Amino acid sequence: MKILVCAKQVPDTTEMKIDPETNTLIRRGVPSILNTYDSYALEQALQLKDRDPENTKVVVVSMGPPQAEGMLRDCLAVGADEAYLVTDRKFGGSDTLATSYILSQAVEKLQEEDGPFDAIFCGKQAIDGDTAQVGPELAEHMDIPQITYGLNVEVKDGKAVIERELDSCHQIVETQMPFLATFNKTDELRYARVRNALHSKKAEIKYLTFDEFPNIDTTSIGLKGSPTRVVKSYTPESHKEGIRIQEADPNLAAKRLVSAMEHAKVL
Repeated sequence: MKILVCAKQVPDTTEMKIDPETNTLIRRGVPSILNTYDSYALEQALQLKDRDPENTKVVVVSMGPPQAEGMLRDCLAVGADEAYLVTDRKFGGSDTLATSYILSQAVEKLQEEDGPFDAIFCGKQAIDGDTAQVGPELAEHMDIPQITYGLNVEVKDGKAVIERELDSCHQIVETQMPFLATFNKTDELRYARVRNALHSKKAEIKYLTFDEFPNIDTTSIGLKGSPTRVVKSYTPESHKEGIRIQEADPNLAAKRLVSAMEHAKVL
C-alpha cells in the first residue's frame, strides 16, 4: 500500500501575538512546527505501515518555503519513507484553492514517476488558517472519494474502513481505493527513534519547483489564481458589560432575556 501524507509547516499558535498597532500577526521569532492535525494524519499512515511494513510506503509532501525542510525531516524521523517539498516563488500568495491545485499537480507527477497512491491523508485543517478546505479541494482536483473528520482507518480486502467523528455520533464509512481522508484529533504522533532521527538528518528532501510542472495552469496559482484575500487579522474587542437576570419565573426570565437581546440588537 502506498500512502501520501500532506503536511504543512505552521507557526506555533501558542506563541502567536497580535500587533496592537496594526492588528496583524507577529510572526518574527515565532517557532514553526508540523501542523497538529497533519501529525494525526501521519500517525494513522504509520500505524498502517506497522501492520504491514514490507508492503507499505509512506510519502510526505509539503508546499512551503525552503525552511519547511526541517519539518519534513521530522516526518522522516518518525518513520516516513520519503519527503518532497513543493516550493517556488511563483507559488507565493496561493490561497487554499490554488494550493490544492498545485498539490494535485505534485501528486500527479509523483504518481507518474513511482506509480499511483492508494490513499492520501491530510489533517482536517491547518491551525493557522482553520479553513479545512485544502484536503477536500485536493480530492476534487484528483476526482477521488473523500472522507472527512476521520479518527482511524483500517484496510481490508482492497477497501478502507474509516471511523468519522460527527457532531452527534460516530460514523463508519467504507470506500474503495484510491481515496482521500482528513483526520480529526486522534492518536498523538509517535516519538522518533534514534536510528531514524540520525538517518533523517542525511536523507534527501526532494524539491518540486514550478519547472517540474510543464502543464500547470499559471492562472490557477499564486495570487493570480487565488480568489480569496485576507484583508486583516485582528483580536475582537471584548465587552465586559452585561446584565444579570434573577427572575424566579422562567417565563419572565425568558422575556427579560429576549428584551435585553433586542435592545442590544442581537435579535
